[in-house]
Amino acid sequence: MKLEQNDISMLFSSTNISDVFFTEYLSQANGDFIKVYLYILFLSKYNKDIKLNDLSKKLALPLKTIQDALKYWEDLEIITKKNTGYILNNLQEIELHKLYKPKLSSSKEDLQKNLENQSRAKAIDTINNSFFQGIMSPSWYNDIDLWFKKYNFDEQVMIALFRYCFERSAMNRPYIQTVADAWHVNNIKNFSDLDLYYQKREKLNTFKKSISKKLGLNRMLTQYEDSYIEKWVVDYEFPLDVIELALKKTTSKSNPSFDYINKILTDWNDRNLKSATDVQAFLIQMKNKDKSIKALEKKSFSNYEQRKDSINLDSLYANTQKIPKDVAN
Repeated sequence: MKLEQNDISMLFSSTNISDVFFTEYLSQANGDFIKVYLYILFLSKYNKDIKLNDLSKKLALPLKTIQDALKYWEDLEIITKKNTGYILNNLQEIELHKLYKPKLSSSKEDLQKNLENQSRAKAIDTINNSFFQGIMSPSWYNDIDLWFKKYNFDEQVMIALFRYCFERSAMNRPYIQTVADAWHVNNIKNFSDLDLYYQKREKLNTFKKSISKKLGLNRMLTQYEDSYIEKWVVDYEFPLDVIELALKKTTSKSNPSFDYINKILTDWNDRNLKSATDVQAFLIQMKNKDKSIKALEKKSFSNYEQRKDSINLDSLYANTQKIPKDVAN
């Protein structure tokens, strides 16, 4: 006996989407990829068979986008590829597996200990209410716990980390971890460290704007130019007036490069010239030395000319003495 579904029943049916999709995947996925997922979720309910070309036409998306979307969801293990097509996995089951999967970097005892820490629990509660509207997915709790252990951040820094990413509309794990890595490299552990780091970054940004303006650059600095300025400000600890003295050295250049400026500032750093006064005194010294060398060269050349003239006169005199008398008469 063959049973058929009346098409009108579709008017009264609905497609269920797990809340996990909204908390874990929505913000990170490309809009077209979400479009593909929702449609194949709808089709899977009816065990429909559809070709990629037909799916491309149905969704008005290029075939390449359809292929990229399927690969994206497959990499996240949201769908599983089979010989005949794809299976859509249960999102709740995936998250449950993440939550209870053993992790080498965090034992159950450590997790329990951290959860019992009142200060840390309060910080996590603040993150949940401030940045997840009170509906943070359970898997985030384990991630935050691991980040506390990995980076040794205090509670204020952890909250600041999520605030920084939230303000940049980047509430996804890869971005948050990238920022956390950068803070860890800069030895940020407590809020005082973070405040000092912000001051340095603000100073660096001010220097970048000033240098770009003085060089007449109406564009964004390249990654390499950024790294040069960071070296001058952070590594060499040069104040802006010292860097300006180096910039003035480029006025005679038709197309000054950051590499040329870097050579000047590296030389000054090697000579331990840390202030504008030190640099100006050095430049005056070099100028006077240059003048002395030129004067010495001029004097040497003058003495050489005098000797040459003297030799010529003597030779001429010697030659006149050798003229025979009969010729002279």
